[in-house]
Amino acid sequence: MAKEKTDPNYKVIAENRRARFDYAIEDDLECGIMLQGSEVKSLREKNSNIAESYASVEDGELWLINGYIAPYEQAKTWKHEERRKRKLLVSKKEMSRLWTATQRKGMTLVPLVLYFNHKGLAKLKIGIAKGKQNHDKRDSEAKRDWGRQQQRLLRHGE
Repeated sequence: MAKEKTDPNYKVIAENRRARFDYAIEDDLECGIMLQGSEVKSLREKNSNIAESYASVEDGELWLINGYIAPYEQAKTWKHEERRKRKLLVSKKEMSRLWTATQRKGMTLVPLVLYFNHKGLAKLKIGIAKGKQNHDKRDSEAKRDWGRQQQRLLRHGE
């Protein structure tokens, strides 16, 4: 992941920051996404949101459901639907692994980051996640606050 961030062509379009708070991410996977031309143009302008979306395996195919990509202003004739189902591209082996993972109790597929990779292709990183209980969320929040406090103490030398 560090290599991707230093790459000048790597560009984050949308990030689901709430996902790591609401879910315990067990594993993540990079997959391609099938887009129309006006959707790609809109993504280049960073007009998208994946916060309320999720991924699902249906009929042997992986789909991104409820992902929002804003309409592209200059596309007059062939506009796209903003919240349509978009097909995600993964290998058959990864598909079977995702399907078996989601069949376990409480597991779901959560989109984490939508970005352009070093080749300029739109990619989506999805995580195999299990929902957190309220006490788990409080624990992670306490750990985060303690980490911030430690950094303050180290900075000020107290």
